[in-house]
Amino acid sequence: MNKTVPYIIIGFIIVATVFLFIGSNRNKHRFDERITLRKKDKIPYGTYVAYENLKYIFPAADITLNRSEPVYSSLFASGKQGKLWLIISPQFLADESEMQKMIDFAKAGNQVFISTRKLSSTAMDLMNCKSSLSFEAIDAHDSLKLQLQKPPFAKNINAFYPGRRFDTYLYKIDSSITHILSHDDEGDPNFIQLKTGKGNIFIHLAPLAFSNFFLLHKNNISYYENVLSVVPANVNNIIWDEYYLTKLNFSEKKSANKNWLQVLFQYPSLKAGLLTAFAALFIYVLMEIRRKQRMIPVIEAPVNDSLNFVKTIGRLYYEKGDHLNLARKMSAYFLEHVRNRFQLPIKKPDEHFVKALHMKSGFDEKKLKEIADFILFTESAPAISENQLAHFHKQLELFYKTT
Repeated sequence: MNKTVPYIIIGFIIVATVFLFIGSNRNKHRFDERITLRKKDKIPYGTYVAYENLKYIFPAADITLNRSEPVYSSLFASGKQGKLWLIISPQFLADESEMQKMIDFAKAGNQVFISTRKLSSTAMDLMNCKSSLSFEAIDAHDSLKLQLQKPPFAKNINAFYPGRRFDTYLYKIDSSITHILSHDDEGDPNFIQLKTGKGNIFIHLAPLAFSNFFLLHKNNISYYENVLSVVPANVNNIIWDEYYLTKLNFSEKKSANKNWLQVLFQYPSLKAGLLTAFAALFIYVLMEIRRKQRMIPVIEAPVNDSLNFVKTIGRLYYEKGDHLNLARKMSAYFLEHVRNRFQLPIKKPDEHFVKALHMKSGFDEKKLKEIADFILFTESAPAISENQLAHFHKQLELFYKTT
């Protein structure tokens, strides 16, 4: 018997299995988890409901769609007041020129409303604020809780849905120009207003609150209506902006230019055919290029898994509710980091340690004192709360990011 016949039979079985699997799953209903935030999308994380309800919230306003670069768009060239520039996007990657255009637009007596999870560094610098991703263990939950309180709103609103959280918060704001409109469930600002000239800039950091899934869950539509109530009612033109849904940063553009397969894989039938062809070609190549001698083993360099180990242990202690033990592990990791990074011999995180670390790292001495005091507190404390652990985590994250 020809030696290639068994391989041909195996290849035929694999191909047949692939086609059967594709056919059996083609008609199964699956939850579409794509976050598009486009006005035309009726999927859970599209914004069809939010867009359609604008005409009821602002009945006298004309609604215009913009997908072009705002700096060169004629939509913003008019000096007429009473416009609302509405941006709902997973990331707001505005550069300096676009930010200046937005500020000038607001100063002229217009409103800018941005709901996003990620602000560009340029946007944060010009608005003198800093945002951070949520605490890791909390952000992993598949639910979002939002609240609006009286005042400044007419009544207290609590909104919840069992979908993706996908939010963040601000850990630094300029109180001289910023008015906090709401906080998240941990007390951190997630909705602010910045007054500039005759208009305002609103920053909202939970974009999925405008998704179809969120708005159609129970009575969450009241949250949407109350959030937009901060915009003056005399708005005569609403610019629904989808430009930032497609704008990428430099690294993403570089990756998008190389990933030509992504275009082909948009079509399910073509994707299935290409995968089958690649699988058959791979099997053929494996059969034809078998080595005639024993393969020389490749000795890989040791992998440093210490950080992954620390994260895994941290999650384990957090899930068990052993906050004190987790805080001690975080303290040990922090002291080891300081010892290796700044070459400081550490016997005890006392006042001498705080001053020495402040001189070497440039980190705020008062905040270092809070970290050191909490480390000493955990050595003798019988237990700590979840809020204390979350606050300690934020302090350490701020130290790591700024040093």
